[in-house]
Amino acid sequence: STIQKQRRELHLLIAELKDRDKELNDMVAVHQRQLIAWEDDRQKILTLAERCNLLNSELNKRNEIIKSLTKRLKFLESQQNDSKITFENTQQKFKELSQKVTDATVHCEALEEKNQSLHCSVLELSAKTGQLQAREQELLTMLKLKDEAILETTDHITEFTSKFKKLENALRAAKMEEFSLNKEKKDLQLRLKELILETNKLKDDLCEKMKENNKQQEEITHLKQENGSLRNELILTVEKAKRKDQLLQFAKSKQARTDTELSSLRQV
Repeated sequence: STIQKQRRELHLLIAELKDRDKELNDMVAVHQRQLIAWEDDRQKILTLAERCNLLNSELNKRNEIIKSLTKRLKFLESQQNDSKITFENTQQKFKELSQKVTDATVHCEALEEKNQSLHCSVLELSAKTGQLQAREQELLTMLKLKDEAILETTDHITEFTSKFKKLENALRAAKMEEFSLNKEKKDLQLRLKELILETNKLKDDLCEKMKENNKQQEEITHLKQENGSLRNELILTVEKAKRKDQLLQFAKSKQARTDTELSSLRQV
């Protein structure tokens, strides 16, 4: 009866050992699956970390590009301000030259009117000279008595002739000055057109740079959002890995206890 009792106990112990062995096999399979899942999670974490580094490097590059574009934008703004100042100075000079041309035109008109009056005076004097020459034969007898009047008339004619020559020279100089002023006015108009075209071109370039800058800022915002989501995902993954490590430690301690119990049962 003792042997049968021991046999029954042995059968019970063997059945319990089989159950424990099956449980251990299940635990080992679960442990293997957990190890595989942990390795997959570790690979995902490494991939995410590498992607995060790439995104950070790309973000730094974009920041450098934005800094260079900002410097160029400031340079273009300063250049535009210089062009605006030059344009305003050119406009002021053009106004002054226009005023000078107007004054010169008025002066030329006054000189032309004076020249016309002098020309009329010369014609009148020529007519008078003709009349005097016609009457010369008649006045030969009175020549001795009117020498002083003839000399005075000759002096007047010489004076009017010299004045006429001076007026002709002044008119010629005024015309030359008007020609030079017109030429300078045309040159300034051409320079003004070139400055306007250059200013419009700079405005178009500035608009394009502003559009490109806005586009890059939107892209940077999108990358920042994606980076934040990736960081959140990385934090969640790390927490999940920590929980898995804790579960793994619990499973190891449980397995150690089971191994201890199994060794004691085997000793029995």
